[in-house]
Amino acid sequence: MRLKKWIDWRILSGLRELRRELATADGLTLPTQAQVVICGAGAVANSVAYHLTENGWRDIVVLEQGSLCSGTSYFGSGTLGLFKPIAERNIIMYSIKLYQQLQEKGYDIGLVQCGSLNLAQTKDRMIYLKRRMAYNLPTGLHCEMLGQREINKLHPLLHTDDLEGAIWVPEDAVAKPQEICRALVKLSKEGGARFYENCAVERILTNSGRVSSVTTNRGIIHCEYFVNCAGMWARELGEHSIPKVRVPAYPAQHFYITTGHLSDITPGLPCIRDYDSSIYAREYNGGFMVGGFETEAKPAFINTKVPANWRNQLPQDWDHFRPYWEKAIHRIPSLKNAVNPMLTNSPDNFTPNGKWIVGETPEINNYFVAVGMNGNSLQGAGGIGKAVADWVVNGEPTQELLPFDVQRFLDLHNNRNYLQQRVTEVVGRNYAILYPTQCEYKTARRLRCSPLYSVLETRGAVFGVRMGYERPLYFDSTYKRGGPPPTMPPGTYCKPKFFDFMQAEFVACREGVGIIDMSSFSKIEIKSQCDRVVDYLQKLCSNDVNIPVGGIAHTGMQNERGGYENDCILVRQTENCYFMVSPTSQQTRVYEWMRRNLPKDSPIVLNDVTSMYTVINVVGPKARLLMSELSNSDINLHSFTYKKVNVGYASDVMVMAFTHTGEPGFCLYVPSEYALHVYDRLMTVGQDYGARDVGCLTQRFMRIEKFLPFWAEDLNSITTPFEAGAGYRVKLDKGYFIGKFALQRQKEQGVEKRLAMFVLEDIDPDKDIWPWGYEPIYRNDQFVGIVTSAGYGFTLNKLVCLGYIRRGGHQIVTADYIMDRNATYTIDVAGRRVLAKAHISVPQAFTASSNNESSKQYRPKVVTSLKA
Repeated sequence: MRLKKWIDWRILSGLRELRRELATADGLTLPTQAQVVICGAGAVANSVAYHLTENGWRDIVVLEQGSLCSGTSYFGSGTLGLFKPIAERNIIMYSIKLYQQLQEKGYDIGLVQCGSLNLAQTKDRMIYLKRRMAYNLPTGLHCEMLGQREINKLHPLLHTDDLEGAIWVPEDAVAKPQEICRALVKLSKEGGARFYENCAVERILTNSGRVSSVTTNRGIIHCEYFVNCAGMWARELGEHSIPKVRVPAYPAQHFYITTGHLSDITPGLPCIRDYDSSIYAREYNGGFMVGGFETEAKPAFINTKVPANWRNQLPQDWDHFRPYWEKAIHRIPSLKNAVNPMLTNSPDNFTPNGKWIVGETPEINNYFVAVGMNGNSLQGAGGIGKAVADWVVNGEPTQELLPFDVQRFLDLHNNRNYLQQRVTEVVGRNYAILYPTQCEYKTARRLRCSPLYSVLETRGAVFGVRMGYERPLYFDSTYKRGGPPPTMPPGTYCKPKFFDFMQAEFVACREGVGIIDMSSFSKIEIKSQCDRVVDYLQKLCSNDVNIPVGGIAHTGMQNERGGYENDCILVRQTENCYFMVSPTSQQTRVYEWMRRNLPKDSPIVLNDVTSMYTVINVVGPKARLLMSELSNSDINLHSFTYKKVNVGYASDVMVMAFTHTGEPGFCLYVPSEYALHVYDRLMTVGQDYGARDVGCLTQRFMRIEKFLPFWAEDLNSITTPFEAGAGYRVKLDKGYFIGKFALQRQKEQGVEKRLAMFVLEDIDPDKDIWPWGYEPIYRNDQFVGIVTSAGYGFTLNKLVCLGYIRRGGHQIVTADYIMDRNATYTIDVAGRRVLAKAHISVPQAFTASSNNESSKQYRPKVVTSLKA
């Protein structure tokens, strides 16, 4: 496929070159055809153009509605901070290297690696910084923890009496955004790209689902690829495409102050990030630039589209920013000497979860986006430009971009009112302490709810949100009906304040019956009038899904590298109809992967039926007795089989013989109109069996302690079946499927990383800081991996972690290597090395059930015969 693509490109290149020569030399005449059209000429767009030329592509047109580098890239703090989660850090690290190369080529971009001080005013903030330092240090970033005296040595102008400490990152830098933007324009032009000013893109047209042409105010350009780097206008442009493309990014008002020259400033002072004051400060033209990420930000252009003269549409608004200026004066007393400090309102795009938006859109093939810089376009511009260019050239991403993928969104995220609400909060979350599993969004809530939402709320449910879906995290059993709904208590890095509620829910699942609303799972129906469905799914799935009607298969869908594109179960309802269940957060991505892999002119139909079913897990040793009493059908099902039965008065309830906790029980897929009735019968009749509401957090902890590495909400946490362990079988002998050869090589040669469980030995769960994920794992004091998930093991009364072990240098990781008697494991929990015991299978204490002997035989497995 790539060879054919290259040959076609070479044939067309001669024609394109001729057209370019025929174009007028003054650059005013718009070409009628180009290989790639990029909308926008800010730092990100120019980086995409530059990196395409670096890949040898020449036929590139960049369209700017105003003048080059005149959008939000004209503003910005110019700060480059590496003290981030690893995926963001890698992008920013490349940006800094690129800017260093520009400076070495003689461009005056003002790059100075002055370092940064990340300040902590509270003990919890210090834990936040230590946790981040823990995984940054062994993965390639130099950083140091400092006390007050050391802070003052690096930045003598700081007031430090109220600080707990700081993290020093010497590789952080500052630069001039406008000059970098201009340098990338010059280099892109030298590489063959053409830039056109005062050319507004109006619409993207398609042919057979692919980009075909771009309509502008100066004519139409036919093209093969389009890249939307339109910044604040990106969402509106997506709305004007045919079909519409969702780009969920919205501008918030964003403020900074410049002081002019101050006499006591020494050149080269480090940048300051005072998270607890929501401000940053850097040296700027002999004075300071002070900006903020306000806890309650203001959306821009509420009652209008983003205007062409946007700079004149936003007020300075000193009343809004004055509290942050006063905090800055407290931290840097010299700011009191500033004469007539200038406040600038520089809007920038923010996204619903504060992460960049990158990648190929699900709506249109060859339509790429690179937007949503969340207040600092310079940080990501270099790395994102390279990532998008590589994706265009190679047809797939060449680095880890899943956290930023545009396909993580649904239509709801693109709603204008939703975005205006969300950006008021997401700006401040840049500097907030986001306690793991305890820091849910407060804005744009109660949008996507199961039919049980209101009832569960009256029973004390505390909800979290995933993919816009409200999910009960746990139940506050002290809640009195009629009072205000219970809310999440203040966050902590230690034992959560709702722990006792979770423990009671766990006991219900182990000794009686737990009832869990898990309706948020993505659900797709795959059917056809002919027998091609099986062949289609066999090509996509690494497990054998040609199972009997009534059977359930747990499988992955791999890419050509053997990595995951989908982790799912497939229920065979009829010969030519399957029902698929996938993780909540992968709803768009999974559907798109399957759609793009449909055979040409296929009769197979994919229907997203997520909202049609309410999903109720009935978990525990008494689940079978309860279900038998509620149904007039025999539900003595083999594990991983299903049947449709009546529950109460409700018909056509799909009862599946598996759960997501590892405990015995059933998963009920209830037509949503019956949901309230089925739930009422379960709870009413279930009183005799100790039935209790259970939340998703309890379910998650139970899954971790049962070492169930499937149902990954984030595909980053799993890679291939052989690395995941015994999640499900891979049928390498079932014929061709996508990724087979990569998996075959892994089977023959071994894997370079392997999932293991770690039980923490010398930690007190009642007093010490807990692991929450992203903690580094050490083997004999050598860094070997990162914790992917962590929780409390109620059975052992100990904290447990899951994580991948690597050896580095492409060495194979075996079970013997992990379990070597001479291997000592420690996990860095916020700067403290905690002794951990490794396991490659579930400890026996986790698998034993106290009340039901049959649960000891309960294991998820692939069913090849319903008689087995």
